[in-house]
Amino acid sequence: MLAGKVITIIGGTTGLGLSAARAIVAAGARVVIAGRNPDSAAAALAELGPNARSVIGDAALSDTAERAVSLAIDSFGKLDGLYHVAGGSGRKFGDGPLHEVTDEGVRTTLALNLDSVIFSNRAAVRAFLRQNSGGVILNMASVLGWSPSPRFFSTHVYAAAKAAIIGFSKSTAACYAPHNIRINVVAPALVDTPMASRAASNNDILSFIRHKQPLDGGRIGLPEDLDAAVVWLLSDAARFCTGQTLAIDGGWSVSEGI
Repeated sequence: MLAGKVITIIGGTTGLGLSAARAIVAAGARVVIAGRNPDSAAAALAELGPNARSVIGDAALSDTAERAVSLAIDSFGKLDGLYHVAGGSGRKFGDGPLHEVTDEGVRTTLALNLDSVIFSNRAAVRAFLRQNSGGVILNMASVLGWSPSPRFFSTHVYAAAKAAIIGFSKSTAACYAPHNIRINVVAPALVDTPMASRAASNNDILSFIRHKQPLDGGRIGLPEDLDAAVVWLLSDAARFCTGQTLAIDGGWSVSEGI
């Protein structure tokens, strides 16, 4: 589905991003993956093979996405798509229930989850406009952006950032549709990644998830649960789809939980 495409993945060296990179390369694309850890990037490149390149950098800094987009164009001649995965919990920096949120929690959580998306999307749109080629952007939000879980997942700055990604993506999709630039969002619920280690080791949360994410026996999601949708949204098969948010959440947003 992605034969001949060149895709940049911000946050593509581990977890959800690396799983997507595997699927994207298998679908025929060449990729540039960006991540913070050189060892993770080296391991990912060894796995992905000759159709992959990497950039080391913090997604919260604007030059990381700029370098990743430039590397895609320099290495493969163009840019067709961007998948922004990078983000994460700000709990250890002071995110949490609003009355407990620290100033550092606000700044760091927004930088990691929202600033990074704006920077990467800006870099991709600039490249698409220079190429006069159209293109596609896929951003990652979270069901917590509109379907809160106050008992177990009260990180309010994180939720604000993920909701903002949806609004940002709709607004930019409207602006750049005349240029044939598509911008969509995927929104997972709880997925088995390093960020989810706290939840995955908590029996009360696991019991909650059995009812809140009831599909497939009631479980935490796996990174590969998103891959088919990601490939489709990045492909020309989704050429008439923009400004949309797809929840891949095991039923979270339509279930009560207990």
